[in-house]
Amino acid sequence: MSRYQRAIIRQKLPEHSAPALPGIAPILQRIYTLRGIQTAAELDYSLTALIPPDQLGGTREAAQLLHQLMVQQGKILIVADFDADGATSCALMMRSLQAMGAKQLQFMVPNRFADGYGLTPAIAEKALRLQPDLVVTVDNGISSIEGVQFLRERGIAVLVTDHHLAGSALPAANVIVNPNSPGEQFSSKHLAGVGVVFYVMIALRAYLRELGWFTEKGIAEPNLADFLDLVALGTVADVVKLDHNNRVLVNQGLARIRAGRCCELIRTIFRLAGKQIAAARASDLGFTVGPRLNAAGRLEDMSIGIEALLTDSPDKASSTAHLLEELNKERKAIESEMKQQALDDLDTIQLGELMPAGLCIYQEGWHQGVIGILASRIKERYHRPVIAFADGENETLKGSARSVSGVHIKDALEAIAAANPHLLEKFGGHAMAAGLSLKKADLAVFSQCFSDAVNQQLNGQPLTGEIFSDGSLLQESVSLDLAESLNEAGPWGQGFPEPLFDDRFDIIQQRIIGGTHAKMTLRPVGSQQIFEAIAFNQSEQLPADDRATIHAAYRLDINLYRGDRHLQLLIEYFQVI
Repeated sequence: MSRYQRAIIRQKLPEHSAPALPGIAPILQRIYTLRGIQTAAELDYSLTALIPPDQLGGTREAAQLLHQLMVQQGKILIVADFDADGATSCALMMRSLQAMGAKQLQFMVPNRFADGYGLTPAIAEKALRLQPDLVVTVDNGISSIEGVQFLRERGIAVLVTDHHLAGSALPAANVIVNPNSPGEQFSSKHLAGVGVVFYVMIALRAYLRELGWFTEKGIAEPNLADFLDLVALGTVADVVKLDHNNRVLVNQGLARIRAGRCCELIRTIFRLAGKQIAAARASDLGFTVGPRLNAAGRLEDMSIGIEALLTDSPDKASSTAHLLEELNKERKAIESEMKQQALDDLDTIQLGELMPAGLCIYQEGWHQGVIGILASRIKERYHRPVIAFADGENETLKGSARSVSGVHIKDALEAIAAANPHLLEKFGGHAMAAGLSLKKADLAVFSQCFSDAVNQQLNGQPLTGEIFSDGSLLQESVSLDLAESLNEAGPWGQGFPEPLFDDRFDIIQQRIIGGTHAKMTLRPVGSQQIFEAIAFNQSEQLPADDRATIHAAYRLDINLYRGDRHLQLLIEYFQVI
């Protein structure tokens, strides 16, 4: 039985016609139209194109609260999340507040395994021992009702900065800044946690400028754009939608990374990974830097990563980068073993209509820090929402959910919780990803409820994997120059995908490299052109007949090898025809 369900490759259809964009090549005109671009303003990635900070509710109140603590030289404690978005959010706030003259700053990041997510009562109690005057949450807090209440009752001020969806009640914080708070009118709902922090820091700088703070204190007013490398990294790593506002932030951050104006850790990770920092792309942040930083939170303690983002010492950054490299290798090995176990189990389930619409997978001994990645991998294989579970404490399970287009995962969990009030101990998240916990004894009941909730949202729509392409590319002059121009036309990412094309090819040669990767030499059907191609982790799909014809969805890629640059096709998916 194939461990892949066949996907359907479809050409995207534009949602509307768009006027010609001046100075844009026809191929890019087509690509931009398919992504909903209608005006040249949507391709303006200058900082002046950002939505003004005063349009995000709570930023001025947050600035006033932070200023008050700075005047009093009060203790500010930042409570971060343990992923890359949380780590960059924390580092950004620490660096920005220090540059603006804050004196007493500390940070705390919960341990994924011992503490759980967010400002829980247990974390609030730990925070209290540090005797802060203000606790600031970054990339968490909007669901921390009890933890915030605990601190407020003890006279500690709380500022919540978050981007996750709120529940039915809001925490009793002094100030909340969240583009997804109920009633919030901010037009970009897709800011990552680090983007929210950036907006708060811009508002604080503007407020301090109004008050003459920098002149009074003899402090040079900081250029917060110098920290956009952190904003770009956190935004891409958190896989939030790259709407126009986020593309501005990522583009500006990448420009600074390419110029070498970035923190030492990012610079060092690029070097260790054999990447040219001068050619940095959003995909490098998502697939090279982000996973290594995340490895600290998945397997050890994200404090390691945050400290490294804060250091200006090349030696300390280098030692941490090597540690993160080893942790990431360990994470990959754990993930590979867990994925194999999950696939072996799922092979016993008949594919197709009999497979549950929503999959819940669990094996004793699975690693809590890797279940989110595992859920993503299984989702990609079977084209349906997946929740992977690992053992927690006291006979509980912790789950990490990943969804597909058409299924809002947090809404599904809310529907389950409403119909079964005692089934879920806690949950939170957004449309495409969520976290939850439940009693181990309730897994079977929950699995059925989850599949039912997914079916209800689908309302009869099939769960078929669809890959949407920008059409054929072979009518174009396919070259290194075209690959470079497509790279530079980004930033590409979630919600604004990198150009993907589809064509039919005859296989000239094929072989397996690295154990799981398919390396092929291809000739387009009816053409004499020859292309080198690679399909990562798809060796199982190679046909027995090495002269077969395939239909492939692919991107143009530039392969750097020993200083030489070669065009290759990066195949996202292929099937024999």
